[in-house]
Formats: sequence, C-alpha cells, structure tokens
Amino acid sequence: MKQTRADTGIAIVQAVLLHVLLFLLLFAGLRWSQQTTVLAAPGEPIEADLVTADELGVDLQRALRRSPTPPPQKQAPLPKPLPEPAPAPSAPHKALPPPVPEPAPVEQEKVQRDAPSPEVAKRPREQEARQRQPDQTELNAQRQAELERQRLRQIEELRRQREQAARERIQAEMRAQQLAEARMPAATPPPGNRGSDDDLQARYAAALQQAIVRQWTRPETVPLGQRCRLTIHQIPGGEVISVDIAPSCPYDALGRRSVEAAVLKASPLPYAGYERVFSRVLELNFVAEDR
Repeated sequence: MKQTRADTGIAIVQAVLLHVLLFLLLFAGLRWSQQTTVLAAPGEPIEADLVTADELGVDLQRALRRSPTPPPQKQAPLPKPLPEPAPAPSAPHKALPPPVPEPAPVEQEKVQRDAPSPEVAKRPREQEARQRQPDQTELNAQRQAELERQRLRQIEELRRQREQAARERIQAEMRAQQLAEARMPAATPPPGNRGSDDDLQARYAAALQQAIVRQWTRPETVPLGQRCRLTIHQIPGGEVISVDIAPSCPYDALGRRSVEAAVLKASPLPYAGYERVFSRVLELNFVAEDR
C-alpha cells in the first residue's frame, strides 16, 4: 500500500511520543532506585546499563524512526439488499352499471309537452292565496258599513234622549199652562187655541211646509207629491222640541230620517203673526216637493 504524507507525519509523532515515554520511564526508575532500600535477595544480582537514544546503533535508530504499519482496517460489511416490496393486490374491478338508454326524441318531446309550465303551475297557487286573503275592497265596504251603523245608532240614541227631554219639558209646560188657564176668566179664550180663522190656519200650514222644504233634499226613493204625517212638538217662539213620524207614512227609512232632520234644521218654525193658530203639538201633512 502506498504511504502518504499524512501517514509519515503520524509515524513521526508516534516515534517522538514513544521516546518521550521511554525517557520518562527511565527517569522515574532512576529516582525510584535511588530512594528505595535495596533488599537482599537470593541469587545473582542483575546488572543493567542505562543507554540513551544517541548511544543506540544506527539500525536501532532507523527502526525506531520507522513508522509502524497501521493494522488493516476492517471494512464494514455491506448492508443486505432490502427485499423488493410485494406488489399491492389490485382492488377488484367493480362491475359498471349497464348504460342507461337515451329516451327517444318523440317520448322526450311528449314529456316536455305534457309537463305544466312554471306560469301555469303558479296560477293555482296565486288563486289559492287570493282566496285565502280577503278582498281589500270588501274589507273597506264592511268597515264603512260598520261606521255607518255606529253613526245611525248614535243619532238614534241622541234623538231618543232629545225626545225624552222634550216630553218632560212639554209635560212641565202643560202643567204650568193648565194652572195659568185655571186662573184666567172663562170668557177669555186661551192663546194657542186653533181659533176659527181657516185662512190663517191654511197660511200657517203653508209657511211650515216652505220652512221645512228649504232644509230638505228629497231622496230619489220619495216621489214628488207623496204625503207624510208629522207630529211636531214646539214651544212658543217656534223652537222645535221633537218630531214624530206617523207609522202610516209611506216614506222609506232614508226618507223618514231626511224629513226629521229637515224639521230640526228649520227650527225655529214660523211663529210671528200666527200666534192665534199656534199649537204646541202640531199636526202637519208634509208634501214631498223640491226646493
């Protein structure tokens, strides 16, 4: 094997170390021999001479300088080759489903033609939702009808209260009038007696008719010239207390309410000049006519 420069350097260093070690051993032995008591031992003594490295021969010096041959290095055994991996078992092939046959063009067209369109399918849902939700117009009509009924009930209640108050007032006035008439002389006719002036009575009835007609708007359900019997409760001065409509009056409910409202609006009724024929309870045949 060829010796390299690195191997030579290592050999020199080893030789130097060996010489130093020998020198130290010799020096230590010399000092130990000087200090140690020599013991007598049986047999011949052994003599030895201390020789330095310079006193050695040339051959020995060369031998010492020669680098020791390093022992052959054992090569590590090569790793055993790994066994080839066994091939993984292949998954079994799944059987593919049979291909779906494409529908015939005629059948596809028939299905598309028979299937309801989105707009046609949407119409029944809209109609059903419309049936579930009440019509807004109908709701408004019902609300208006309920408001009208409430208004009529309020008017009826107000009329009833006014009639009750008028009856109580008339009764009180009649009692007062009876007391006054009882104190008056019998020859003096009381005021308010219908009297015997037929012409004045006719003019009074005509004045009442005109005063009421001016405040009345004839409904279409009341024909012209149709008569209605009214009973008007009033006090001196012509102020109307209440109005009663005879059951025989041919007017419908709307016509009756309109006539009653017109009499109340016409209050006070004509009084001045008609004191002789004035009556607190006045019977009047009202005739339907336009203003």
